[in-house]
Amino acid sequence: MTAAPDDGLQALLTQVERSRGLSLRSYKDKCLRRRLAVRMRAAGVHTYGEYAALLGRAPEEFEHLVTALAINVTKFFRNPETYEALRRLVVAPLWQRGTPVKVWSAGCASGEEPYSLALLFLEAADHRASAVRGRVRIDATDLDPGALDDLRRAEYPLPAVEDLPPALLERYFSPGPPYRLDPHVAACVRAIRHDLTREAAPDPPYDLIVCRNVVIYFDRPMQERLFDAFTDALVPGGHLLLGKVETLFGPARSRLLLEEARERLYRRPP
Repeated sequence: MTAAPDDGLQALLTQVERSRGLSLRSYKDKCLRRRLAVRMRAAGVHTYGEYAALLGRAPEEFEHLVTALAINVTKFFRNPETYEALRRLVVAPLWQRGTPVKVWSAGCASGEEPYSLALLFLEAADHRASAVRGRVRIDATDLDPGALDDLRRAEYPLPAVEDLPPALLERYFSPGPPYRLDPHVAACVRAIRHDLTREAAPDPPYDLIVCRNVVIYFDRPMQERLFDAFTDALVPGGHLLLGKVETLFGPARSRLLLEEARERLYRRPP
C-alpha cells in the first residue's frame, strides 16, 4: 500500500480523538502507521481519508482498530526469571507484612500477567485462595475490550500456559486445552477498561505496578509522562516493574531506585 499523505493521517487522528476520545498522537510514528496499515488492508481502503470515512459509517471498525493498536503478546510467567525476582523481592515481603496489598497490571492484555501475579500471592499464602482474596486486589487494565473479555473468561490455550511450572498448572487450572483458571484465583483480579495515555491511575496508591513492554510503543514525551504517573501512583516503598527492553528516563529516573537491573525492577524510596 502506498503511504498516504501526512495531512490525511492528521485528519484521521483528529477525527478519532474527537469522536471517540482516543488519542493516538503519542504512539511512535512507525508503530502507528504499521498498525493502521493492517486495518486499512483488512478493510480494503487505501488512504487515511478513506479509512476515516469508514470509521464514520461503520462504528464496529473502531473496535477492530483498538485491537490492532493493542500489544497483546503475552503468556503465563513470561520470562520466568522475572517472576522469580518478583516473588523474592516483592511478593514474599508484601505477604509477610500482613496488611492489604494493591497491585496494578497496566496493559494487561488477555490476563496472563495479572493472573500470574495472583498465582505468586497464592503460593506465598500456601495455596489459601480465601486468604489472598481477602488481602490482595489486582487491578488489570487495558484499552482493548476484547482482551478484557478474554481475561474475564479465564480460559487459555496450551501456548499461554507452557511456561507455567507443572505443579501450578495442575493445582490452579482445569485439564485442557482450553485450560480454565480456578475461579477463586480469578476473583483476585478486577478487569478495568483504561486508556493509559488519557486517564489517571484507576485506584492508587499501589504497592506494585507492572507495565511490561507497553510504554516502548509510545513517543518519549508520553513515556516520561507515564513513568511519572506510575511513580505518583506508588506507595512509598512500592515497586514498578518494566519490560526488559524498556529504560526509565525523565524526571521519574531521579525519583525511583533501581533494585534489580536485569529485570527492570524499580522502587520508590520510603
